[in-house]
Amino acid sequence: MKRSNMGWIWILTWLAVLLLGVNGVAAQETPDVDQTPQSDAGDQSDDVSAADADPPDSTRHVNVLTIEGPVTPIMISYIERGIQTAERDGAEALIIQLDTPGGQIDLMSDIVQALLRADVPVAVYVFPPGAYAASAGTLITLGAHVAAMAPGTTIGAASPVGSQGEDLGETLETKVKEDLKAQARALAQRRGEGAVAWAESAVEEAKAATAEEALEMGVIDFVAYDLDDLLAQMDGFEVEVNQRDVILSTAGAVIQEQPMSFVEQFLHIVTNPTIAFILLTLGINALLFELSSPGGYVAGIVGAICLLLAFYALGVLPVNYTGLILIALAFVLFAVDIKAPTHGVLTVGGIVALIAGALILFNSPLYRVSLGAIVAVAAVTGLFFAFAVGKAVLAQKKTVVTGREGLIGKVGEVRTLLDREGTVFLQGELWDAEAMDEAVPRGESVEVVAVSGFRLQVRRASRD
Repeated sequence: MKRSNMGWIWILTWLAVLLLGVNGVAAQETPDVDQTPQSDAGDQSDDVSAADADPPDSTRHVNVLTIEGPVTPIMISYIERGIQTAERDGAEALIIQLDTPGGQIDLMSDIVQALLRADVPVAVYVFPPGAYAASAGTLITLGAHVAAMAPGTTIGAASPVGSQGEDLGETLETKVKEDLKAQARALAQRRGEGAVAWAESAVEEAKAATAEEALEMGVIDFVAYDLDDLLAQMDGFEVEVNQRDVILSTAGAVIQEQPMSFVEQFLHIVTNPTIAFILLTLGINALLFELSSPGGYVAGIVGAICLLLAFYALGVLPVNYTGLILIALAFVLFAVDIKAPTHGVLTVGGIVALIAGALILFNSPLYRVSLGAIVAVAAVTGLFFAFAVGKAVLAQKKTVVTGREGLIGKVGEVRTLLDREGTVFLQGELWDAEAMDEAVPRGESVEVVAVSGFRLQVRRASRD
């Protein structure tokens, strides 16, 4: 098979793995959850159901943002753009549908500040059922003018951890916790003493609460089954926006979805742990493939782009550097096995190191690489390098057919008497030669035994 065809097959195989990873992420972010209302959580909304709500009023509208996944810089720009749009087009409110495991404290603080600066009422709605506003998502929810949750969702577990998911040192942990507790108290203060006490415990003791428990403690304002239910319950609710009281008029308002832009969606997908892992391994594989088969440039360009995107994601996500080192070690073992006469032993070790590195690359329980993606990537990488090792072993066993070594064993014709020295006609050329044993007369056939510089060492060829 031609080398160029092998390159395209390699690229298409990895693109298939990447697309499977994207589809897997999409499947994870759309859980199959029974959204049938629970009888014990719907008492408060029985009198204001979506079916009994007023028909949509085209003169009033609310804008809706949808956020899934960890807190990232893309999330900040998306929310800020959503707030600006809502302020500009006169929306009654901006609703942020949130499902997040949390993220870095500084990014969370930027989002909270954007919510507090907003000149339009902002509601954070933890949705769909099965979603959570964990860690940084807790303070984001508390920072909104209106906080709501769907039945079957959770909020809390806001204790700080290190950038790699590890526990902080005692002194640093105390400082960070006190700062977060102060922020939590300030954001929950208007919701009452019960909300303040719970917010502090969410930071100090990593407490979490269901939607119904949060409503009972005053942490949130509403439990709503869907957006229509939330709009009906928010209608007439009074909030303070930039030191002025605003009474919401949302019943029957038109819902206007404000999706992420293409660039925002792309970067948001890239920051998913599974996609980041696939991009990292794809990038390293592509560069190794380019180095082993230089001249095509396609694999090198693809590898460089994938590595840059992977480094962007790793700069945003809490990375365990031990996992990165194991992944790097895996590819070192793969590369060495092609040259060393181990016949695949190092490739097996590389696969083990790759799987172990992927499992601990993000050691926070809220950030994981999909097990299916780990298996698929390890299998594709292992097969690729096993193929390369097999080709290398076969090449080592083959007889050399080019260069000086390729002349050994070839048969030529004596042109001048080989009485110790003479000339031999071989492969269209005259060579100086010397006989290894007896003299050989002109016209006889001789076999090349060795090559010394530009002189052949020959012996009489057998009759056979």
